[in-house]
Amino acid sequence: MKRRAVLKGAGAIAVVAAGGLVWHAHDQGVFSAGAGAAYEPWTDWRSDAAPGPLGLVRAAILAASPHNTQPWRFQVGAARIELFADTVRNLGAFDPYLREMHIGLGCALENMTRTARVLGYDVEVALRAGQLAGPAASPHPQLVATLELAPARPRPDQLVDAIPRRRTDRGAYAADRPVPGEMLQAMWAAFQDDVDVRLFLFSAPGEREQFGELVLGATEAIIADPGMVEASDRWFRHRWVDVQRRRDGLTLDAAALGPFVTAMAKLLPPASAETSHRYWRDATRDVQIPTSALFGLIAVRDLYDRPQALRAGQRWQRLHLMATARGLAMQPINQPVEMVDRERELGKAPRAADALTALTGDAAWKPTFAFRAGVPTRSPAASPRRPVGAVVLG
Repeated sequence: MKRRAVLKGAGAIAVVAAGGLVWHAHDQGVFSAGAGAAYEPWTDWRSDAAPGPLGLVRAAILAASPHNTQPWRFQVGAARIELFADTVRNLGAFDPYLREMHIGLGCALENMTRTARVLGYDVEVALRAGQLAGPAASPHPQLVATLELAPARPRPDQLVDAIPRRRTDRGAYAADRPVPGEMLQAMWAAFQDDVDVRLFLFSAPGEREQFGELVLGATEAIIADPGMVEASDRWFRHRWVDVQRRRDGLTLDAAALGPFVTAMAKLLPPASAETSHRYWRDATRDVQIPTSALFGLIAVRDLYDRPQALRAGQRWQRLHLMATARGLAMQPINQPVEMVDRERELGKAPRAADALTALTGDAAWKPTFAFRAGVPTRSPAASPRRPVGAVVLG
């Protein structure tokens, strides 16, 4: 009787424990990846779109942004949209001059200008001139661009069709499959109409090795910098309730850890900021660098010129949409350029800038965005998005 009672008690405990585990798994979104209100903008941006300029904003909020900060606000009129930098959504020591923020704003701008033509508008864009600086003392949004709209005949655009399918793919690529030559030619062509923004590509084995060493060295420098680690960790959303409530930042689902590891990571207590960033370093070293068939840099003439940063962002968004339309994968790997900003902020020797110049062989061009590209090995997950109502100024 005692043995039977013990077994019965153990079984009851197991049932309760299993039930608790299932409840915790449900609570942490283990069975709900890519679901919920935080992901609805990816599916309702066209079907639920009201006619008029607001449709451009629905496309804009699906753009890329650093750490998925979504640093944009919009003032929408009948024939004009003003794009603002929401500077309180900054990355601190990761982006002390808001350079990456403005690249993200350029991504939103690219989505808007392309969608405008599909929805039946001609569009003229005016970029606000000036030099980039740190976050302003005032928390008020800062105007960065104005779009003037005029009625026109709608024109199809396959890159607009790719907007809801674009994802940042942080996983392994098929290292033995090169980026097709047709895509390379299209990438070069995307930069022919801007004398201040240039593309560098690196596909030869020696070039990729040099690029990878630069990225890994910058990653090591970042995880050794407590200020940068703290600034980055502020945008990580471990709890599912935070993903759904805040609808921004970096998530476990989008980290490309694989289904089992992602599920386990959701069930475990959050790792410390230092541990999380060591995992990031390991993934950079062991997965992202060795499986990439192509690396690239987007460079400008003046690293801290606001219009050039915005136009660099437009080009990145365009490249990513081009890749999406062709079934290819891309991911920003901006650690070297982030270290350029950090060394400048701290008054240190410009080691990262010098290393980038050695890579490009042309000191006249300042790399402002680094990325990897290749053939994907699995489908990446979407990142959460704030709704239009949260980003339109009243």
